[in-house]
Amino acid sequence: MKKKFTISTEDYLKTIYELTENGESASTNALAQKLKISAPSVTGMIKKLASAKPALVEYQKHQGVTLTREGKRAALEVIRHHRLLEAWLVQTLGYSWDEVHEEAERLEHVISEDFEQRIAAAMGHPTRDPHGELIPTADLKMPPEDSTPLSALRPEQSGTIQCVKAADTDLLRYLESLGLIPGAAIEVKDYSPFDHNLTVKVGRKTVVLGLNVTSKIFIAM
Repeated sequence: MKKKFTISTEDYLKTIYELTENGESASTNALAQKLKISAPSVTGMIKKLASAKPALVEYQKHQGVTLTREGKRAALEVIRHHRLLEAWLVQTLGYSWDEVHEEAERLEHVISEDFEQRIAAAMGHPTRDPHGELIPTADLKMPPEDSTPLSALRPEQSGTIQCVKAADTDLLRYLESLGLIPGAAIEVKDYSPFDHNLTVKVGRKTVVLGLNVTSKIFIAM
């Protein structure tokens, strides 16, 4: 039987995973900012997670925090719940991609493993959520991602939008209005080295996008 964690613990583990998935450690300040909690409170919780049996994180003062094997599995379980729920809400209940994040945030902590398995099977075991983000496998492994951030592309390079790593409702609605959604073909027409803006063509539209947007869009080349 899988060990049950508190909602707070699951939120911490998921956030640490998101901050460290590129191999770096997560700082206390970064966690505090993302979780909207004071830095001293974060430090206290991190110490608690590090002293758990088995330990869920590895922590050294001033060097940030990383997940242990047990902590990573627990984080991937929550992420799998979240992304499957987002896919289910869109596919079954007619939610739009900008509506699902907060609903999934609430539900990810309470669904049973049986419910998870049933919705996955009912949807044909999807590999990506409505934003194109990878869904961890049933054995809690994250499939390899082969996309490139749009911010790294330069004029005349092109590809297809693979995923959008954003939860902000207004941003998602804005991107959808421009046709910048998973599956859309995109071509870079111009690049400004001074402000890192990209001029891109999507469908019949040509738009200028700043780094705050292009860093969140990932392209399959």
